[in-house]
Amino acid sequence: MTQNIAVNGRFEGRRITGVERYASEILRCLGDQVRIIKPRHGLRGLRGHLWEQFLLPFLVSKNEILWSPANSGPLAVSHQVATIQDLSPLEHPEWFRADFAAWYRLFLPILARRVRRVLVSSHYVKNMMEVRLGVKNAFVTSAGVDGKFFHPNARQAKYQLPDRYILFLGSLEPRKNLPALLNAWDKISKDCPDTWLIIAGDTGSVFHHVAFPSLTNRSRFLGYIPEVYLPGLYAGATLFVLPSLEEGFGLPALEAMACGTAVITSTAGALPEIVGDAAVLINPLNVGEIGEAMMTLLSSEKRRIDMQQKGLVHAREFTWERAAERVWEVLSGEA
Repeated sequence: MTQNIAVNGRFEGRRITGVERYASEILRCLGDQVRIIKPRHGLRGLRGHLWEQFLLPFLVSKNEILWSPANSGPLAVSHQVATIQDLSPLEHPEWFRADFAAWYRLFLPILARRVRRVLVSSHYVKNMMEVRLGVKNAFVTSAGVDGKFFHPNARQAKYQLPDRYILFLGSLEPRKNLPALLNAWDKISKDCPDTWLIIAGDTGSVFHHVAFPSLTNRSRFLGYIPEVYLPGLYAGATLFVLPSLEEGFGLPALEAMACGTAVITSTAGALPEIVGDAAVLINPLNVGEIGEAMMTLLSSEKRRIDMQQKGLVHAREFTWERAAERVWEVLSGEA
């Protein structure tokens, strides 16, 4: 019997990153099958937590299942399904602001054991939930890519960029391993004088400070990129590099593939599971290996085109419609 589903809409109104895109795209696909509950005014930080923990429970009916899609949820609601994208605050608290890490190291294990079911984005995270927290009720519901939005013919006119550039896009946080990428680029940049390294993303408010090496003459930080410009930024890149030390999924790698860009990413976390053989995999701790992979694809058009074609095919396997169907199966008790 299908359950009535309410959704914790606290995430709405926040700046779009991977977590917010996942939640908003699944809700778009579910449409009027669910009821969204959100604060009248966008609440962030402590005020958002207080609304979620102390007010939201009174707004959920007893005959509803609450879905909290963004790494959080009210502890007072047991008839709840929570999406937890990764356990990095537990595994690597040093990557986060001290108070944030302390809160989530206490909060996430309680939430994961309290709710009826947990949704995770990869088998890698599912295994971590079982091993680290003893949680056996985790279901894998992968993210997706909107092929009508992310495609090889996408263009953007806001940023004046060189004809050839290597792109990194993501939060500027410790796990993204940007110092290694910058060091690798510094070692090879003299051998590819017509290419730039473009880094797009923002530091966010919950991460520990990252000390970046000095930029070379052909490196540039763009800052946060509004969603409307992302497809053109990906599609215009010669390569996309995501050398992360940990990822629960790695959505930017798939988005770059959907835009026809060859991808280099790491062997860490869920990334090998998500990209399969459609990306070049590197050891994120080996600066020389990162540089060698970039040089190989920059210098070999044949190899680059091969990876572009593999990526386009692979990205089509991940759709938001398919992801939403799986989420609905879990929420409605059919899984």
